[in-house]
Amino acid sequence: MATQRKAIITGVSGQDGAYLAKLLLDKGYEVVGTYRRTSSVNFWRIAELGIDRHPKLRLVEHDLTDLGSNLRLLETAEASELYNLAAQSFVGVSFDQPTTTAGVTGLGALNLLEAIRVIDPAIRYYQASTSEMFGKVQAIPQCEETPFYPRSPYGVAKLFAHWTTINYRESYNIFGCSGILFNHESPLRGREFVTRKITDTVAKIRLGKEELLELGNLDAKRDWGFAAEYVEGMWRMLQASEPDTYVLATNRTETVRDFVHMAFSAAGYQLEWTGKGERERGIDVATGRTLVRVNPKFYRPAEVELLIGSAEKAREKLGWAPTTTLETLCRMMVDADLMRNELQPTF
Repeated sequence: MATQRKAIITGVSGQDGAYLAKLLLDKGYEVVGTYRRTSSVNFWRIAELGIDRHPKLRLVEHDLTDLGSNLRLLETAEASELYNLAAQSFVGVSFDQPTTTAGVTGLGALNLLEAIRVIDPAIRYYQASTSEMFGKVQAIPQCEETPFYPRSPYGVAKLFAHWTTINYRESYNIFGCSGILFNHESPLRGREFVTRKITDTVAKIRLGKEELLELGNLDAKRDWGFAAEYVEGMWRMLQASEPDTYVLATNRTETVRDFVHMAFSAAGYQLEWTGKGERERGIDVATGRTLVRVNPKFYRPAEVELLIGSAEKAREKLGWAPTTTLETLCRMMVDADLMRNELQPTF
């Protein structure tokens, strides 16, 4: 293992990658952040956190699906820790692109672990697992021992990566940790995700740039936390004396409708709800105007059920616990989107 504190973060341009990069840089690490060449690659999150010109951050293009690319990455980086956050991470998109999702999200993790086995088995590895692996839940709340039942190509691919990490840990004595993270949001969330879609649209409505927020299943329930706190949990996993699997969650669940209500409240609106199912509407009490409408085109082909996680093991063994309430997080996101939309951003 390399003696200097150096880490690789795959998917550094994403929400978690950016927050983790800042955390590690603040701790004195050198960070090699990888990204995949696309026509839309964008480092706005890194720039927003003020680390885009950090002297200890190096950004490199990398193909997770190519074993040779992974071998070269590990040979040149000489890192002691590797955080695999890269994935095709949009659940909805995974139904349209199941093969791509499996290749990047599933086989990509296998390629990294095989590269570790070949180049330096002492490298500590973090695998970003997900509550979507529970899918059709078998127990409430979900913990590390709860059986998996994924309900999307994304969840299936993540489960492959999860079990591959455990297999390499047990077969090759690699320090591989899996973090089963429940939904975690922030002002850096992409607009493809429902929470950011909500806060961005609410901000646009407040500023007179949009008229209506359209959503799918308002009754979907999620355990939502703050991403900046969750990356701290990732780091703590790789500092532990033994590799293991941990759930990171708030042990609290809210509906999409609840989050919508919080977002509009943060922007100064009071909503009341009328109708049921596809006819449900969110009405502005002050004006009687419809601000929220259900649109069936946003329903998932197979919806997960009640996701609520128990992070008791992480609290006991890692000293990790979330502290930011969903109300505070939602207001943080709305405030950020109000500011961005006043400046007419491109992200």
